[in-house]
Amino acid sequence: MTQLIRKEDALEYHEKGRPGKIEVVPTKETKTQRDLALAYSPGVAVPCMEIYADRENVYRYTAKGNLVAVISNGTAVLGLGDIGPEAAKPVMEGKGILFKIFADIDVFDIELDARNIDDFVKVVKALEPTFGGINLEDIKAPECFEIETRLKKEMNIPVMHDDQHGTAIISGAALINALELVKKDISKVKIVVSGAGASAISCCRIYLALGADVRNIYMFDSKGLITTSRPDLDEHKIQFAQDTNVVDLDEEMKDADVFIGLSKGNIVSQDMIRQMAVNPIVFALANPDPEIPYEDAIAARPDVIMGTGRSDYPNQVNNVLGFPYIFRGALDVRATTINEEMKLAAIKALAALAKEPVPEIVNVAYNEKRLHFGRTYIIPKPIDPRLLMTVAPAVAKAAMESGVAKKPITDWEGYEAELYRRLGSDDNILRFVINKAKQNPKRVVFAEAENLKVLKAAQIVKDEGIAIPILLGEESKIKTLLAEHALQLDDVLIIDPRSSSTDKKRLEYGNIFFEKRKRRGYNLYEAKKIMRERPYFGSMMVETGEADALISGLTRKYPDTLRPALEIIGLAPNAKKVAGMYMMLTKKGPLFFADTTVNFNPTEEELIDITLLTARTVEHFNIKPRIAMLSYSNFGSSASPEATLVGNVVAKIKQRYPEMIIDGEMQAGVAFNKDLLSENYPFSDLVNGAPNILIFPNLAAGNIAYHLLQEVGGAEAVGPILLGLRKPVHVLQLGSSVRQIVNMVAIAVVEAQVKAGRYEEK
Repeated sequence: MTQLIRKEDALEYHEKGRPGKIEVVPTKETKTQRDLALAYSPGVAVPCMEIYADRENVYRYTAKGNLVAVISNGTAVLGLGDIGPEAAKPVMEGKGILFKIFADIDVFDIELDARNIDDFVKVVKALEPTFGGINLEDIKAPECFEIETRLKKEMNIPVMHDDQHGTAIISGAALINALELVKKDISKVKIVVSGAGASAISCCRIYLALGADVRNIYMFDSKGLITTSRPDLDEHKIQFAQDTNVVDLDEEMKDADVFIGLSKGNIVSQDMIRQMAVNPIVFALANPDPEIPYEDAIAARPDVIMGTGRSDYPNQVNNVLGFPYIFRGALDVRATTINEEMKLAAIKALAALAKEPVPEIVNVAYNEKRLHFGRTYIIPKPIDPRLLMTVAPAVAKAAMESGVAKKPITDWEGYEAELYRRLGSDDNILRFVINKAKQNPKRVVFAEAENLKVLKAAQIVKDEGIAIPILLGEESKIKTLLAEHALQLDDVLIIDPRSSSTDKKRLEYGNIFFEKRKRRGYNLYEAKKIMRERPYFGSMMVETGEADALISGLTRKYPDTLRPALEIIGLAPNAKKVAGMYMMLTKKGPLFFADTTVNFNPTEEELIDITLLTARTVEHFNIKPRIAMLSYSNFGSSASPEATLVGNVVAKIKQRYPEMIIDGEMQAGVAFNKDLLSENYPFSDLVNGAPNILIFPNLAAGNIAYHLLQEVGGAEAVGPILLGLRKPVHVLQLGSSVRQIVNMVAIAVVEAQVKAGRYEEK
């Protein structure tokens, strides 16, 4: 939906607190006098002399390699026109934010009072020692062409005028995908372009590089069609001049295959769209009002593939899909320029990404249920987290292959890991778990396969090689959902425990179950009948070795899934209790919380069991456990029964496992405060490093803590992870997202690997 922004709200947003949208944040310690002496005088002289000896060391000892200047003179700001450099500053600050949040690139915005080309070029060129790249922004045509050309020629760092090339790159990706869908050859299509400014000319040049024929491009400016008979054409427009007498946009739209709008709103009518060729492609990119409203174009031609510059309609051509990742790739190989090869690589990477399955986070953000490659999804959405890992490497490789990279990448896996760290929305532990799962994928039963989120998760784990899904549910319902949402799980095993086709298997499972539970509350009839229930049927598949793990609980109460697992699979040999653990992904790394879901008020021995189960599980994630046993008391400061119980647990575990890093009872705040610990409790095991496992004295404390950290602290919760069962069964949170289901499947697969004795340490 279009957002209504009131003038007062916008002004308050930019004025409140610290005016503006950006600030400079130190990246090194600055708390002590020694810190300041290292940061400035006298310590700063040392890196200065290292750079003096070799200028390339500036990338080693300063922020230059990750610093881009966003530079404008305010002569062509957004849809506001020539409003001057001061008025352009809020836009440039905003551009800096986009660089940071999408690609972790630091930005200084620079607004120049320089309308003369020579003055502008002279100032920007003088900034080269400071910056790793230059993003030119909102400079009017035709001056922008000469400015960019001169700076690219005279500077040895990447320079790009985003208004020219950003729209060209994104629309180029959209165009090749749209043409693929309608089965048209780019070299033969007729392209009509409304607008002849910097963006339009750059777009057409990119289309030529992609294979378009200049003889098929009809470009209109404010005076009409650009023709060879016009005496007013500059060197940039003359390339697209046509030898024709037709000068009317309405007439030229007849039989056009593609319309590109980069001019102003509401200049294209429905009749003009109707006379276009079959399966027309219309990119009406004027903002905020397209050349023709989206609804009008669709109504006029149901076969149209329509794109706009707006986020409230499909196929948004948004420059943020390009510039952060193009500069990221260029900076990371220390490219001396951004050349055509790098732009084309970005186009191809974006086009290819649109054909991949769409992450659930994107569907949720855009309130979509089934985004997939097609007429209303020809380019990725701007918040797609895969853009950084897709576009930046493509650009970096193109820079290397075209010979402009001064620092080629040799370790691409390491580079991908670095990009993930920059993204900041995932954590190394999850990647470790998923990678381990992929090494030896296991058969995972999805007990609620009539749910769309479960099917999407099954599609992801199958496509990525995380697991081999088995779907439980009514086959007709599952296949209908698969068809409706373009999911490709035709080769996946579907089992309906209630159908006649499973009569024999239900009988077999019922007899096995009866032998297990015949003196524990079940008669033979009940044992056979209960196998119609998917949690029981799925648990029996795992128990008999016909599957390796079970995932359930998305639409069921927690005990309804836990009970079948306990009755059929039972406890692991080293476990006396089942416990629930959450993996909390925080900015400071993963934390493991237990017990959060099963044991209300554990005894000493139960708490010992919970702690040891948690520690063993964390070790499987390639993490050395550091355990804080939490209470409201610090090391005997309270003699209450609860505090004493926790303290006794620590003493008993230390006695049994003296090598284990564990301490308590202690308050949560103390556990993470190194200075407080070292000053007041220097004997603690946790003085030299913060805990990564938090054991709570009861279920209420653990459950409250993980919910608070998730909702208020912004941590991502993965779980609950069931501990203590003989084989992997995991109960999802009610209403888990697709991402959460996928994470739990990966954990179940790794657990199955471990319990099968085939877990290989990395």
